[in-house]
Amino acid sequence: MYAWKTTLKTLCAFAPLRLCVLILTLALTAFAQNDGSEQNVLGRAGTFAIQNARIVTVSGATIENGTVLIENGKIAAVGANVSVPAGAEKIDAKGLSVYPGMIDAATNLGLSEISLGVNASVDVAETGEMNPNAKAITAVNPHSAHVNITRVIGVTTVLSFPTGGTIAGQAAVVNLWGATQAEMAVVPVYGLVVNFPRIAAFGGFGQPPIEFSEAVKRRDARLEELRKYFRQAADYGRVKDAYEKDKTLPAPVTDLWLEALLPYIRGEKPVLFTAERERDIRGVVKFIEENKLKGVIIGGQEAWKAADALKKNNVPVVYTNIYNLPVRDDDPYDYLFEAPSKMAQAGLKFAISTGDDGPNVRELPVQAGLAAAYGLSKDEALKSVTLYPAQILGIADKLGSIEAGKTANLVVTDGDLLEPRTNVKYLFINGRLIPLTSRHTELYEQFKDRK
Repeated sequence: MYAWKTTLKTLCAFAPLRLCVLILTLALTAFAQNDGSEQNVLGRAGTFAIQNARIVTVSGATIENGTVLIENGKIAAVGANVSVPAGAEKIDAKGLSVYPGMIDAATNLGLSEISLGVNASVDVAETGEMNPNAKAITAVNPHSAHVNITRVIGVTTVLSFPTGGTIAGQAAVVNLWGATQAEMAVVPVYGLVVNFPRIAAFGGFGQPPIEFSEAVKRRDARLEELRKYFRQAADYGRVKDAYEKDKTLPAPVTDLWLEALLPYIRGEKPVLFTAERERDIRGVVKFIEENKLKGVIIGGQEAWKAADALKKNNVPVVYTNIYNLPVRDDDPYDYLFEAPSKMAQAGLKFAISTGDDGPNVRELPVQAGLAAAYGLSKDEALKSVTLYPAQILGIADKLGSIEAGKTANLVVTDGDLLEPRTNVKYLFINGRLIPLTSRHTELYEQFKDRK
């Protein structure tokens, strides 16, 4: 971009006014065609009948030859014998399969565009340690190039959450469709993200390691600060409740930070705790018990080791470690690949997520497929990226399976959804037929015939 500006300044310095205006117009047009804003095309609404298809409902039996009827953005009917209304656009899906759109329940998609090169395109964190009032939905970029490269693979919904500090802010569940944040929002304010304090002995680049006892002391100090903050919010809530019952009491001064915590300390909304090791996960469970919270683990590298505590407190896990390396030198190479199967065997409620900031959320089906290759059953692998994340996010009444009445987020493929060689043939989000174009497809078309 800087090179463009420098060239334009040089040309305009020696050109007549009219020519300068023409140069600027052409340059801005060319730049607009390549800035990614054209990526999130909105498709078209209508009544659609996907016929002669293999329908993988996920929540029930697979229909080997049936029809899915889409009306007013929802699944109007599904089955082997569906009456198709006059005027419906018919799609012959013979030889194709219909799946519910996949859901990635732990990403930063829309909050980060070019994380390592353009700081102004990254909005994942606020300054300071405690930011419960920060809302991810206000920063999600509907026109991110990551939207299209993700959805054309079959991922139609994501949870996008902030990072940084101890309390990072509030996550949003969004569909990968819409020109505004409001259009994208499924649950605009879903849950509070807490980076649970952990023991960290790494002193930083160029710094000596921290003694274990000192690392424990620092972790305990941060944990006590977090406990204190939640206690303050609980006290603030009690004062507000007392004032609502008795207006003769002094009116409490509004505190936006503590106000943002109220739905969470009251158990009305979930708190998303990032934690990996068994000791940290057990620490999260203890914190949940102490404060009577509704909790979810994000990360969960060793969640299967703490399955007893997690099941006792009904804490689900959004597992984000399929592509990560084992952390210990003596861990087997497939240690993290096998974790989902171990969680399933332990009876944990879990979902598989990429945990990515945007560009590689499109790897979600491959990661679920890899888990299936290392012990997780094929059905469970599919549910881990469809129905299970929908249940964890509290949106299973709308998404996650193919059932009448649910939102028509559907993917029509020429093979198994979790197979890397499979191609998406049709894509629906909110019942709209979405063009299968992205920055990647556009670049392919531009360069495929060059020699």
